[in-house]
Amino acid sequence: MGILRTAMRAVTWWHGQTLNTQFYTWRKGVKVGEDDQGNTFYTNRDGSRRWIIFNGDIEASKISPDWHGWLHGTWDETPTDRPLAHKKWEQPHQENMTGSAMAYAPTGSMRQAKPSDRQDYEAWSPE
Repeated sequence: MGILRTAMRAVTWWHGQTLNTQFYTWRKGVKVGEDDQGNTFYTNRDGSRRWIIFNGDIEASKISPDWHGWLHGTWDETPTDRPLAHKKWEQPHQENMTGSAMAYAPTGSMRQAKPSDRQDYEAWSPE
């Protein structure tokens, strides 16, 4: 099973880093930080490339806005070196839940456990 798992890592990316990414990170990567989700962020020695090793499934919405800005070069300092100022009304980062049981379902949605009664709708019927 170990050989098969290693062979799959050489070509798949959706459950973690591939062997090539792991080798590149081992050779040239410098760890610059980790976020609250357990994702690890790296840069190369001259700082020209930045990448992330996801903790668990690879989902881009798991990256907080603080780290997203650093990853895409919006700012040079990492959130661990220079934390961003947050407003009191800001909510904590949450990954995209679309397609999961935790996805948002508005009032009246068929996905609600008990759809609410609609008072503002009257079904049309031909006369």
